[in-house]
Amino acid sequence: MSVDLPTLAPSAPVLTRGQHLRAFLDMWLKDHGFIRDIYCNIHPVAEGVWRSAQPAPHHLRWAKRQGIRTILNLRGRRDTCGSYILERQECERQGLILVDFPIRSRSPLDKDTLRAAGQLFGQIEYPMLMHCKSGADRAGLMATLYLFLHEGMPLRQAMGQLSLAYGHLKHAKTGVIDFFFEQYLAAAEARPMTFYQWVDQIYDRDALEAQFKENWLAGILINQILRRE
Repeated sequence: MSVDLPTLAPSAPVLTRGQHLRAFLDMWLKDHGFIRDIYCNIHPVAEGVWRSAQPAPHHLRWAKRQGIRTILNLRGRRDTCGSYILERQECERQGLILVDFPIRSRSPLDKDTLRAAGQLFGQIEYPMLMHCKSGADRAGLMATLYLFLHEGMPLRQAMGQLSLAYGHLKHAKTGVIDFFFEQYLAAAEARPMTFYQWVDQIYDRDALEAQFKENWLAGILINQILRRE
C-alpha cells in the first residue's frame, strides 16, 4: 500500500506586534493556553521521545534546551489558530523541525493514517516531542503506537500511555482508542497475526466505531467541561 507521509510545516509568516498579540491572546484564552502554562502534561515516552500538550513558545525553548530536534504536531495545520501560528514561528527561531500529522481522538483512524504513522516513526529526526491539545488522547495513541511498532514493546504494556495519569479517560468517546487496540489484541489471541496484517485484512473502521459505546457522564466531562478536541 502506498502511503503519503506528512510534509514539513510551511514557513511562518512575519507577524506585526498587533498580530503577535492577537495570536497570543487566542492561544492563551480561546485555546486554553493559560491552563498549559500551569501544567503542560510533558512526559518522557522513551529515550529521545517526549509527549505533551500544545506547547507555547517557552515550552519550545525548553524543548530546544533538551536537545529535541522534531516537533510532531498531532493537531494538524491550523493557520488561524494562535497556538499554531506561534508554534510555527518559535520552531523556526529555535531551528526545530515542525511536522504536521493530524489525527483524531474520538473515532478510529483510517488504514492509510495507521500505515503513515508506522512509516513516520522511521523517518523523522530524533529526539522528538509529539503533542496534541491536552497531551492526553492523541499523544497517548501515538505514544502507544511508537512503543509498540518502533520499540517492539508488547502492546498491552505500551497501552500504559493511555492512562488517567496523562488525563486520558477510556470511558468517554476518546476510549475508542483503547477499544481499537483491544480489538486487535483479541483477534491476535484467536489467530496470531501482525498488527498490520490485522489492519489490512480484518480491521473495519466504521464497524469498530459503531460497536464502541461511551459513558454519557464521561462524555460530558470531556466534551462540555474540559472541552477536549
